Amino acid sequence: MSVRLDNTKRWMFRVGAVMSLAVLVACSGERGGEPLDGLTAQEIFERGERQVESGNPDDAAFTFGEIERLYPYSEFAQRALIMQAFAYHRDEDYPNSRASAQRFLDFYPAEEDAAYAAYLLALSYYDQIDEVGRDQGLTFQALQSLRRVIEQYPDSEYASTSVLKFDLAFDHLAAKEMEIGRFYLKRGNYVAASNRFRTVVEDFQTTSHTPEALHRLVESYLSLGLVEEAQTAGAILGFNYQSSEWYESSFALLTGEGLSTDAAGDSWLSSIYRQVVRGEWL
Repeated sequence: MSVRLDNTKRWMFRVGAVMSLAVLVACSGERGGEPLDGLTAQEIFERGERQVESGNPDDAAFTFGEIERLYPYSEFAQRALIMQAFAYHRDEDYPNSRASAQRFLDFYPAEEDAAYAAYLLALSYYDQIDEVGRDQGLTFQALQSLRRVIEQYPDSEYASTSVLKFDLAFDHLAAKEMEIGRFYLKRGNYVAASNRFRTVVEDFQTTSHTPEALHRLVESYLSLGLVEEAQTAGAILGFNYQSSEWYESSFALLTGEGLSTDAAGDSWLSSIYRQVVRGEWL
């Protein structure tokens, strides 16, 4: 019996030793290869680059992080931080990508790569905007971050791309308003629907959703018996988007009720119509 107990103890000791060794190896900076402690900053950096190129961004992010730990004051520490943000983003680890990019901006705000860090930070929000039905908080954060790139780094190579992405994110918010407005419209809640479509016309007038929003206002206002508002929405639609399918539909609705597409009354739409006629679109 004592022999069995001794064998068991020896086995448990060996397992414990192996586990301890594994912990020590991990702490020494090894991940997917030889320990990093004995390498120069440049050698570690080059390994991280190879890991990115070979499709292992998670390992690369770890490797770039080790440069900051082992060589915090070297020239490679700064480069490694921006590469770590890039590797995390390539791995779709957006929170860590954002954290690394923000740290770069905090530590090296005047460096040339600061524009790229700000752009990566914005992308960490933007690349998660994939469905209209998702929480729009990410879209707002993407817009704020993209605006930062546009305003603070207007001469950088990332400014023009940020403008395009800003417009797409802005369009995404308008699409969300339209989705909710259509939901209310289908259920006969015309007041709530018209409020959503009004938001698109007033706040997102530069997006691709404005023509449909005006048409939906014609539908909503006719259903509510607000004839003058419906006519004015149709007039604005005709003035700006006469060749669109939405104007054709609104024209059919209004003329079907014996109405014209002329502005009438003194509503919020009438004010917009006067601006449009004077060439001062919103």
